[in-house]
Amino acid sequence: MPPWLSLMLDSLPSLLWACLLFTIPLTLLSFILGLSLGFLAAIARLFGPRPVVALVKFYVWIIRGTPLLVQLFLIFYGLPSIGIVLDAFPAALIGFTLNVGAYTSEIIRAVLLSVPKGQWEAAYSIGMTWPQAMRRAILPQATRVAIPPLSNTFISLVKDTSLAAAITVPELFRAGQRIVATSYEPLILYVEVALIYLVVSSVLSSLQARVERSFSRYGGFIEAGA
Repeated sequence: MPPWLSLMLDSLPSLLWACLLFTIPLTLLSFILGLSLGFLAAIARLFGPRPVVALVKFYVWIIRGTPLLVQLFLIFYGLPSIGIVLDAFPAALIGFTLNVGAYTSEIIRAVLLSVPKGQWEAAYSIGMTWPQAMRRAILPQATRVAIPPLSNTFISLVKDTSLAAAITVPELFRAGQRIVATSYEPLILYVEVALIYLVVSSVLSSLQARVERSFSRYGGFIEAGA
């Protein structure tokens, strides 16, 4: 067996363990929390009072206008100077959540605005309240439009979690760095890390395509609860 292949096989369990234990949980938690934050921010920006709208705009402007790596450094290395000390994983989770929230808020705001106003009027004309109209008429239509950009955001987040290595989160890329430090084979190890990211992203892209086809087939219908 070639030495490079032996090294890759020996390193694979450690890399996969870091992916399963840190990269995937960090991605899922950040996306779920960020999506929730983004939805609230979008609703606040569309329907909230002016002070709230201004606050949401400021939040989105700050997050979208600064690099994610800088945001992570501010949270992990900057906040201790004012007495706020966070462990690496919570700091990364907060940073990614805020970042995802800003970007998904713009996606959600755009898809809500894409629903014709006549749908609101039709919902109100049959006696629906605002929450009922949003849940039963608007969100089912907006969801189909939102799935592709939100899925792309999720796939990008998988790769962006590699930035958490800079604040010592022992995720996939950090695990690769540690093995490189002892094996002195950066090319082989970083290619292996890249391949793992590629496989995960490819699987998610395939799932995204299946979900999009499903929503296209059924017209984006979502059965609303009572």
